[in-house]
Amino acid sequence: MSKVLVIGGGAAGMFAALFAAYNGNEVHLFEKNEKLGKKLFITGKGRCNITNAGDMDTLFASVVMNSKFLYSSFYGYTNQDVIDFFQRIGVRTKIERGNRVFPESDHSSDVIAGLTRELQQQGVHIHLHTEVKKVVGDDRFQYIELQNGQKIFGDNCIVATGGFSYQTTGSTGDGYRFAKECGHQVTDIRPSLVPLEVKEWYAKELQGLSLRNVTATVFDDKKKVYEDFGEMLFTHYGVSGPLILSASSYICDRVREKELKLVIDLKPALSFEQMDQRVLRDFGDNMNKQFKNAIGKLFPTKMVPIMLELSRIDPDKKVNLISKEERQNFVKLIKNFPMTITGLRDFNEAIITKGGVNVKEINPTTMESKKVSGIYFVGEVLDVDALTGGFNLQIAWSTAHAAGSSIY
Repeated sequence: MSKVLVIGGGAAGMFAALFAAYNGNEVHLFEKNEKLGKKLFITGKGRCNITNAGDMDTLFASVVMNSKFLYSSFYGYTNQDVIDFFQRIGVRTKIERGNRVFPESDHSSDVIAGLTRELQQQGVHIHLHTEVKKVVGDDRFQYIELQNGQKIFGDNCIVATGGFSYQTTGSTGDGYRFAKECGHQVTDIRPSLVPLEVKEWYAKELQGLSLRNVTATVFDDKKKVYEDFGEMLFTHYGVSGPLILSASSYICDRVREKELKLVIDLKPALSFEQMDQRVLRDFGDNMNKQFKNAIGKLFPTKMVPIMLELSRIDPDKKVNLISKEERQNFVKLIKNFPMTITGLRDFNEAIITKGGVNVKEINPTTMESKKVSGIYFVGEVLDVDALTGGFNLQIAWSTAHAAGSSIY
């Protein structure tokens, strides 16, 4: 039996503590906040997207950074294992669009309550309002030092401190400091799954408008660096929504150096020719109307004045006087609505952190440090990240299970 000290009472920390406790260890969980699972509480807009029920290929394809590192942990504790675990502790789940898994109640508080109950039943010692200042060890872990100077010795230490996003929940980058002090390399950290800023004036005009079933493509000069289909939202500074958040994972390094081109296909179900025929049909039905009064069925009301302005067609021009070239340029606008990405929003709006503890220095089977035995790193503190849809929590569960279950 070992004495295991777990730093961080979020998803990964609670899970690692549980699996260390299942092995009969004496487990102490340290959380600087007044309660466990503070970030978990706000995930999935307060509903907690526990995991994704897609197949293994989907899981690995949704990991943006260092997916191969997760091979052992993902297969060692699968998304189905996660679903079964929560069912066992009394948290019933359901699967929604995109294979996203949520608690049946739609309340993240039920997930946290279930985990807390299980921690208590397994005899885990929970220390709230307890901030860890240092993790000390040479070749082997020795002790942690609390903010008040108290030293707590143990056999193993699991660092589950999260990243640098949502700092109000306590994710202030402590784990990166612990890792560096133990001799680890920490890759450059930056916000990810974060809204994008654009330069065009019309983003602010469209603020609050949500577009569904559109395709977003990002270009670095002529090179396509991202393309996907889904939902997006206009904001006063630019764009957000699932489609855009996912884009940020792929472009965060590029957009620090230069502006990128964002193109929205407003009608991806129709080819250019089909869209042209649709516009022709609408024009035919409104032959004697002015252009501004003939396109209302094509777009949400808020978007009509923007499309009028960008089309460069006189809004008062009769539809039957619009030339073929004007019409086809209008169709191009529908299929290639242009915006210019100037940057990312900051960590306060980022769902996760990209970058972290270099995974080359971590054992992928157990999450144990290759530099200091007895120290483990799990969850967002590692240099692994994924798209939205439950994939990042699956990383937390799988890596935490790998660490906790390997300690005896």
